[in-house]
Amino acid sequence: MNIRAIARVDKRTKDLAKRIHANEIAVICHHELDKVAADSLIAAKVKAVINADPSLSEDYPNQGPITLLEAGIPILDNAGRHLMEEVKDGDELEIRGNVVWHKGRKLAEGTLLTITQVKEHMEKSRSRMDRVLSRFIHNTLDYARNEVDFVCGGLNIPEVSTNFKGKHTLIVVRGHNYKEDLNTIKSYIDEVHPVLIGVDGGADALLEFGYKPDMIIGDMDSITDRALCCGAELVVHAYPDGRAPGMERVHALGQQAKIFPAPGTSEDIAMMLAYENGTELIVAVGTHSNMLDFLEKGRKGMASTFLVRLKVGDILVDAKGVSQLYNKNRIKMKYVGQILLAGLVPLAVVVAMAPPTRELFRLLVLNVRLIFGV
Repeated sequence: MNIRAIARVDKRTKDLAKRIHANEIAVICHHELDKVAADSLIAAKVKAVINADPSLSEDYPNQGPITLLEAGIPILDNAGRHLMEEVKDGDELEIRGNVVWHKGRKLAEGTLLTITQVKEHMEKSRSRMDRVLSRFIHNTLDYARNEVDFVCGGLNIPEVSTNFKGKHTLIVVRGHNYKEDLNTIKSYIDEVHPVLIGVDGGADALLEFGYKPDMIIGDMDSITDRALCCGAELVVHAYPDGRAPGMERVHALGQQAKIFPAPGTSEDIAMMLAYENGTELIVAVGTHSNMLDFLEKGRKGMASTFLVRLKVGDILVDAKGVSQLYNKNRIKMKYVGQILLAGLVPLAVVVAMAPPTRELFRLLVLNVRLIFGV
């Protein structure tokens, strides 16, 4: 392989994906590359990816590497963290085989991943999943003991102006297939008009689909300025001790926000806030709800999510993956045509064999012969 292109470098893949241009090389430092990050690089139409860290997980079959490779984007893996300091935005890099060059100088050497190699590694990771699952469950239960107040009245839930009483609430998180799922339930949004909550970058997803979020909840580190200034009510997710680093960015944009100190994830507190304010139904898109989701986020357990879903589960509808269910079960028009054709064949035979039809056919043949003199 020989690739030459301008490079963009960033330790935070989600930030890099926002500013990299098509056909540029993404230089990242992303341990155990997740699918959401891979999807963002694919959407940015990068030419290649150089990862300073290992992209593959030893513990679970993370989907990021295979997603990139199947999209035709090569990955030079585990090239060394020194690369993050040596490469500057705008440098022209050349990838020759498994070596990175800049102006004739060798910068780094890595492993050029292949689809076969990645699939084999993923299979080995799956064989270790029982051990990983056991450890994950123990961590979840340990954390749950410490976070039980999260769902049992120990939270200082802020007063908000958004009205949830008797309404549906749609919570959008930038998780797996969030765009496809959001597109699939678009008719539901247009007909029901639920309260729209964007969790961090989920607010940008709503804006992208033409909807203005009623509320934005999160630590405000993966959301655009445009979304923060769209007029939605802002709630900054703070640490349990009250520290809220996200407020600095909110104030820098001249905006105001409420603070919600709590453990767990921002999507958890979004559900809790809607539930405690009397929402009738919670529909979740892109949320993280299983072990693989949390391992991809670098979390060793999912205590708060487990506890929150125990509490709000009777009114929670998780729309995650609904687009795949819809697409896989939708009858395609070509199959409908084949079914109709198959049904018409025996019908035509029956009609043709009927005595009245035979007589009509003979008259038509006789008329044709008389007209053409045959």
